[in-house]
Amino acid sequence: MDRKSEIVSAVMELASEKGLGSVSMQQIADRVGITKASLYNHYSSKDEIVEAMYHYLRDNTKKSIGIDSFDVDRMMENRSLREILSETADSYRRMCMDPQMFMFYKIIMSERSINKSAAEIMVSETRTMINATKMLFYALQVKGKAHFGNVDAAAFSFAMAIHSIIDYECDLIHSGIGNDANMLHGYIDEFCQIYGTQEK
Repeated sequence: MDRKSEIVSAVMELASEKGLGSVSMQQIADRVGITKASLYNHYSSKDEIVEAMYHYLRDNTKKSIGIDSFDVDRMMENRSLREILSETADSYRRMCMDPQMFMFYKIIMSERSINKSAAEIMVSETRTMINATKMLFYALQVKGKAHFGNVDAAAFSFAMAIHSIIDYECDLIHSGIGNDANMLHGYIDEFCQIYGTQEK
């Protein structure tokens, strides 16, 4: 394991034990087994570590589950709107449910109301999802798979709905209640009935 991975793992472990707000640079250094000065050679602050941790985990998770590239043309080929949206939402769900990302999101979401850095990460994640959805929806409109009166508004509402459903699924899993995978696909079915050009 490289030093970056060790630091990320240390912060994840400490945050899950104590809460992110209680984790100090000294505790991180102690957990990794390096001096505090050595840790500062890698990162200038805990917020910088958390930001780097987000990008590191997100990139690694996307690669490990096979969604590190986004080929719109391939997605459109011989697929219905329902299939395209289901594949997109399922890929995002798999990323969120990856064990390391799931733990990271739990930590960040518990801190976002009191920690500016955590809130900024959630804003960044949400904006990334909205922008990717807009790109997809413009392609869907051009390819005649869907018809939106306002592409940006449709993309925003779809992205936020998927985001909320996956958040709810995570809460169900974390609380031990279980999960209902049909929620996501039920929403997509209804969305396709409204906007699909071949689904009505």
